[in-house]
Amino acid sequence: MSKNRTIKVDYLARVEGEGALFIKVKDGILDECQLKIFEPPRFFEAFLQDREYTEAPDITARICGICPIAYIMSSIHAMEDILNIKVDGQLRELRRLIYCGEWIESHVLHVFMLHAPDFLGYQDAIQLAGDKPELVKMALRLKKAGNEIVRLLGGREIHPINNRVGGFYKVPEKQDFNVLLEELKWARDASIEAVKVANSLPFPDFDQEYEFVALHHPDEYPFNEGRLISNRGLDIAIKDYENHFEEIHVERSNALHSVHKGAGNYLVGPMARYNLNYNQLSDLTKEVAKGIGFDRQIVNPFQSIVVRSLETVYAIDEAIRIIENYEKPDKPFIEHKIDPGIGYGCTEAPRGILYHRYEIDENGLIKTAKIVPPTAQNQSRIEEDLSNFIPKFIDLSDEDLTWKCEQAVRNYDPCISCATHFLKLTIERE
Repeated sequence: MSKNRTIKVDYLARVEGEGALFIKVKDGILDECQLKIFEPPRFFEAFLQDREYTEAPDITARICGICPIAYIMSSIHAMEDILNIKVDGQLRELRRLIYCGEWIESHVLHVFMLHAPDFLGYQDAIQLAGDKPELVKMALRLKKAGNEIVRLLGGREIHPINNRVGGFYKVPEKQDFNVLLEELKWARDASIEAVKVANSLPFPDFDQEYEFVALHHPDEYPFNEGRLISNRGLDIAIKDYENHFEEIHVERSNALHSVHKGAGNYLVGPMARYNLNYNQLSDLTKEVAKGIGFDRQIVNPFQSIVVRSLETVYAIDEAIRIIENYEKPDKPFIEHKIDPGIGYGCTEAPRGILYHRYEIDENGLIKTAKIVPPTAQNQSRIEEDLSNFIPKFIDLSDEDLTWKCEQAVRNYDPCISCATHFLKLTIERE
């Protein structure tokens, strides 16, 4: 095999969006590695301008069909920051519950439909279903349980319409959860089995050093409140995000690259949350984690599939807790008046922190908007990981090296459509 070569894979399957990876090998050594996101920018920040503040949740939900709750809630929290609204009690619990639903459906989709086929040698979930139909059926039923939470609280599964600034337009009766609660109890047991399946997959030895960044709350695993912390000493309020992080334009990508000022790239998402918030997991989740030896720092990105499975256990366990303790609140939302100002919101999408900033005027019209999705924050770190990973397999055939690179990119479950404000692969050997 020539020591100089270029490999091109036009599109990476099993990720959301379109992108490319260019790899150049010269004299048998990796010379260049570029992650390129070529999906056209969608300009959501621009066309939010001069819209009413109440429209932001519904508009931003359209950024992503997989994690609309994250966009809805980040925008709502930012508006509530401007308007000095504090949502607590059962309304706050319902917000955590709908987040549980999004995590369940997104994580299960990724683990079993998008990523597990890589580890098991299948081209896709259809092939996997041919050999392991019961596994795929279990995954589909698990995902459906998450979808049902979002449908019940959000009004529909995709782009929910029931969340609003101050709470919800309508809240369910306690009995509305009866059937769902029983299904979630099945799902909790199934999710524990899913962890065992994920942990049995063959992982390459690929420990890396990361700066992990995630929300942190002293009393609960983070969904939509807390401070931003890292394993390297960062501890800031959400409103200080832009004082510590910035987006830079890289010519090869339509998505901006986020960096920690003075520190370089960083990683958000399940591994970051898990490593920074392990103590806040439920007792059941920690028991399951300990049983597979995951009561430690996890720094191999290929093992993120196990972390996502553990977070699914947590989300289901948390959903059951909320439903069992639910009492319908007197009002579905908190009344408020319009005040001009600037507000900040950050929540934990399945893929990591999602930052929103808005300025509204005295009429409640949005004057400026800024949205930083998790995949944009992870781009630079994904590229570095690929640069470290490819040399281990550089002597593989173009076909096998392509497979390895696609599998590595899917570790991060990139949402490329969100990031353009994924894999065409080119490997050049000289």
